Amino acid sequence: MKPNRSNKVSPVEKVQCHAIGIDLGTTNSCAAVWKRGRVEIIANDKGSRTTPSCVSFTETEHLTGDAAKNQIGLNSANTIYGVTRLIGRTFSDESVQHNMKLWPFKVVAGIETKKDRKPMIAVSHKGEEKQFSAEEISAMVLMKMKESAECYLGSKVTDAVVTVPAHFNASQRQATKDAGDIAGLNVIRIINEPVAAAVAAAVAYAVNKRKQTSTKLAEKVIIFDFGGGTLDVCLLTIDKHDFKVKAIVGDAYLGGDDIDDRMVSHFAGYFERKHGKDISGNPRALARLRTACERAKRELSSACETTIEINCLFESIDFFSVVSRSLFEKLNVDLFKRCIDCVKKCVQDGEMKMSDIHTVVLVGGSSRIPKVQQMLQDLFEGKKLYRDINPDESVAYGAAILSKMLCGEKNTSNCKFADLTPLSLGVEVYGGWMSVVVPKNITIPTKKTRGYTTKYDNQTTIRFSVYEGEKLKAIENKLLDEFDFTDIPKAPAGIPKFDVYFDINSLGILTVTAEYRGTTNKQQITITNCSSTGQFKIALERMIKDTNKINPNNFMAFAGAMLKSIRNKLKQMAC
Repeated sequence: MKPNRSNKVSPVEKVQCHAIGIDLGTTNSCAAVWKRGRVEIIANDKGSRTTPSCVSFTETEHLTGDAAKNQIGLNSANTIYGVTRLIGRTFSDESVQHNMKLWPFKVVAGIETKKDRKPMIAVSHKGEEKQFSAEEISAMVLMKMKESAECYLGSKVTDAVVTVPAHFNASQRQATKDAGDIAGLNVIRIINEPVAAAVAAAVAYAVNKRKQTSTKLAEKVIIFDFGGGTLDVCLLTIDKHDFKVKAIVGDAYLGGDDIDDRMVSHFAGYFERKHGKDISGNPRALARLRTACERAKRELSSACETTIEINCLFESIDFFSVVSRSLFEKLNVDLFKRCIDCVKKCVQDGEMKMSDIHTVVLVGGSSRIPKVQQMLQDLFEGKKLYRDINPDESVAYGAAILSKMLCGEKNTSNCKFADLTPLSLGVEVYGGWMSVVVPKNITIPTKKTRGYTTKYDNQTTIRFSVYEGEKLKAIENKLLDEFDFTDIPKAPAGIPKFDVYFDINSLGILTVTAEYRGTTNKQQITITNCSSTGQFKIALERMIKDTNKINPNNFMAFAGAMLKSIRNKLKQMAC
């Protein structure tokens, strides 16, 4: 089934609100707001325009942001980061199992659901062993961004547009929304990061045009979003106020963290060869080495050589090494090649050629790497890369514009944008095949339907297993959820007819409905983050227990928002 690229884009619906845009990143987060006719990036309490997506638990308190990141080398087992790679996933997920081996903190199997167990992060806090979900950790980061915004604006903030990696599935998007709810935020829209970046780039171009600069953002644009945890490549067409996503390709296992992993592995091996000491089993030593490698990586974006120096890395042994840019590139050459492969596939999926692309917009801190920029320029035959917006801030910048569009701001409400489904969605049919209902790269919101029937005589139950992915065999794709359609009257095979509807809303959240044709018998599920209703109860109880952590002026509003969210969840969710 070929993707439908002719979907009409309707103007963005208006919501009466005062909203901010939040880039909830793997490594860093950033918040922005539309104020006085322009976007303003919101600095945190340290004066930084980005905040580490990091939470640390001590014997007396929990820390978020810069203070938490400073604990990585001192309190590595209780300092949590990179939860974007955990949120909305199950414990048995291959990527969760892989990352568990790299993180210094402990991830354990938590709440059992009908699909799998939920991954939980185990920490020592106030003398007790406690477990937190990825949603709760993300909520703490979102609360930090919310507090910074309220301090900056001098007024309450309740509404937000939150961005996610383009390849996030329905469960991950729902989990992100849950995190916002726990933080006391009404998430009015979840936007793909490259789309937000494209909006930011288009607005920046308009400003530059008024200043009569030579910078030009043309119609066919590649957004190259290379962040801390993920790579997203997005092909868009931009026509004045009209943004249309043509193709999205993402890699959930390719980001700055993976580059750091390579460096840590290399220099841990170097330390062992030189001193005969294996630090792989020492979380504190690895965390300190990671921090030093991350710093060296940033320095190599502007310098050809730097050094890594760590006092008393392990058993009172100091560490010192010179790192050249050529060594850095050699260690990561295959990762950089994967970046280019994603770009090629995105252009191919958008049914275009490299020569059709006018502009490549760089987004995300990892896009600063000189080798990556050189490979992109070679791929697009020397075309200038668009760098007029700060790669660390562009996603939040665009999210702030989109938030104001949703609120009906007169300077932005003429804009239209169309986002896409990153992967195909469908159900498993006889033989184990994947029957696609919604192809990838379909504009959302959308509603699609397909008809099905029974395989056997007198069949009274059909199981609908909902999958996401591009493999022909359903089992090779990701199982999102499943449900049994029961009470089917006995009849010969092929006689009962069912219509299955896939409805994806503006948040990217999927509802699947099966109807027995010609009757009122129907069953429905919303693909949600597993056990999130129970998780909401746990989160609320924990927050109430720790009221001393919450600003008294904000607590009643926070608790009210939480209770409202739980009531809505209990009405909507079956798991």
